[in-house]
Amino acid sequence: MNDAAQRAHRGIGHSTNLVGRPSAWLASCAFNDSAVPLHIWGVTEMNPSLFTMLDQAEHLAEAGEAFTTYMMAMFGLDPEQRATTSGGQRRFRSSFLRLIQGWGFDSNGPEGAVLKGWVESRFGLGPSYHKEIIERVASRAWTTYVQEKMSSRFHNNAIWVQLDLLFEFCQWAIRRFAFPDETHLTLHRGVNSFDEHWIVEQTTRREAVVRLNNLVSFSSDRDTAGCFGDMILTARIPVSKIVFFNGLLSSHALKGEGEYLVIGGDYHVSVDYV
Repeated sequence: MNDAAQRAHRGIGHSTNLVGRPSAWLASCAFNDSAVPLHIWGVTEMNPSLFTMLDQAEHLAEAGEAFTTYMMAMFGLDPEQRATTSGGQRRFRSSFLRLIQGWGFDSNGPEGAVLKGWVESRFGLGPSYHKEIIERVASRAWTTYVQEKMSSRFHNNAIWVQLDLLFEFCQWAIRRFAFPDETHLTLHRGVNSFDEHWIVEQTTRREAVVRLNNLVSFSSDRDTAGCFGDMILTARIPVSKIVFFNGLLSSHALKGEGEYLVIGGDYHVSVDYV
């Protein structure tokens, strides 16, 4: 298979994004080896009061409370602020918290599609898997993904803008409190097969270049990762590709302990068996 065919296989991307870096480079091992900070255009500039509050925080928990307060005020996420219909029923407002929680239960559910769609929009990396392998536009798998990522249920409250703010807060928190001296973290992912993870290159018997979905879960704890599959993929993850981690917001954790949401692409991984 030639290089063009490889790039097209299991992953549909495009050249436009909102981080000012070539999408093909973001998806490559070359980026992971020499990663640079990533910022979504205009987010910090349009929300100066948020980052002024964050700069006053003395620890991560305090910063998380400031971020949550800001998001509640900006997007009416507090139940007391939700609008009501003429019949007196409370109107559903989409929330980044619901998406994160939904992902924790099923990354291939509607919430997962919205999160993958946000990565596609902001970073130019399309998903390679949603319920089934996505190999081309106009396939059944692609149509299902598009229908779910654009569902009006999740797009009535500037949901992608909420996710932009979440990503920028996560990156701020990593630099300020969580991992201020780190460029990469060693994380683990448990899998049962490579159906969702295409092997781009088998470098040794226990090492490979694997194409991960455009958004994937990892764990900082190897034993926890082993609960999710017979094989454990271990990779050095650039901190600039971390979207969310368990502990970023103390009252709204992911289901798995030590779980991280990571932007995908091609990664050098080692493969071990549980």
